[in-house]
Amino acid sequence: MTSETPHVMGVVNVTPDSFSDGGQFIDADAALSHALQLAADGADIIDVGGESTRPGADRVTPAEEQRRVLPLVRALAGRDIAVSVDTMNAETAARAVHEGAVIVNDVSGGLADAGMAAAIASTPAIFVIGHWRTHSATMNAFADYDDVVTEVRDELSKRVDDARAAGISGDRIVLDPGLGFSKNGSHNWELLARLDELLELGYPVLVGTSRKRFLGALLPDDAPMTERDLPTAVTSVLAAQAGAWGVRVHDASATRLALDTWRAWQSGRRG
Repeated sequence: MTSETPHVMGVVNVTPDSFSDGGQFIDADAALSHALQLAADGADIIDVGGESTRPGADRVTPAEEQRRVLPLVRALAGRDIAVSVDTMNAETAARAVHEGAVIVNDVSGGLADAGMAAAIASTPAIFVIGHWRTHSATMNAFADYDDVVTEVRDELSKRVDDARAAGISGDRIVLDPGLGFSKNGSHNWELLARLDELLELGYPVLVGTSRKRFLGALLPDDAPMTERDLPTAVTSVLAAQAGAWGVRVHDASATRLALDTWRAWQSGRRG
C-alpha cells in the first residue's frame, strides 16, 4: 500500500467518434477550453488523442491525426501544462514531442507501429506501454485468456524488453494493463484486483477505468455516460491504494476530490 497520490491524467479526445465524448471537442477552441478546465480541476497531465480506440473504431491517417492533435499539444505546452499524446503512430509521437509533449501514451505498447520505440528513444519523453493484442475493429475476438493477469504481465514484459532494446531507459517506462482492450468485464476486474502482480515488474503503472463499459454495467442501462464518473473515482482511489503511478480520467474534478479525501484519510493514519 502507498500513501503517494497518483498523477491525474485528464482526457481530451479531439475526435468525432470516441465512446465517451466523441465530437464534443473536435473544434480547436472547445478542445483547448476543455483541456484548461481539466487542468484547473486538478489534472496534472492532459492526454490528447486524435484517434478513437473504442471497440470497432476505424483508423485515421497520421496526417489527419496530427492535424487534430498538434495545435492543442503546442497550445498546452506553451502554457507550461504537462502534455501526453495518445497515439499509436510513431510519426505523430515524434512530432508531438517536438511540439512539447512529455509523454507518449501508446495503447498498443509499440505493436501497432514498429517504429514507435525507436522514435521515442531519440527523445526525452516517457513511454506509456499499454497492453494490446490487435486493433479496435477486431480486439474483442482476442479476449481469450487462461490467466488474464499472468498473460498481461508477461506480454507487457516483452514490450518492455523491446523498448529497452530500442534504447529507452527504465526510468522512462510506465505500464498500462489496457483495461477493455481485448478484455471483457471479468478480465478488467481481475486485473484491478491483482494490480500488485503487475507492479512486481518494477515499473510505474497507469490505470484507466474512466467511463468504460465494465463500469457502465454497474448502472442502469439508460444511465448517461457521466454517471460512470462516480465508479471511475472509486476505482481510481482503489488503484491509488494499490500503488498506481497515475489514473486516466474524463472528469478530473471528481477524481481529484476522491484522491484528496483518500490522502487525508492516509494522513490520519500517519498522525
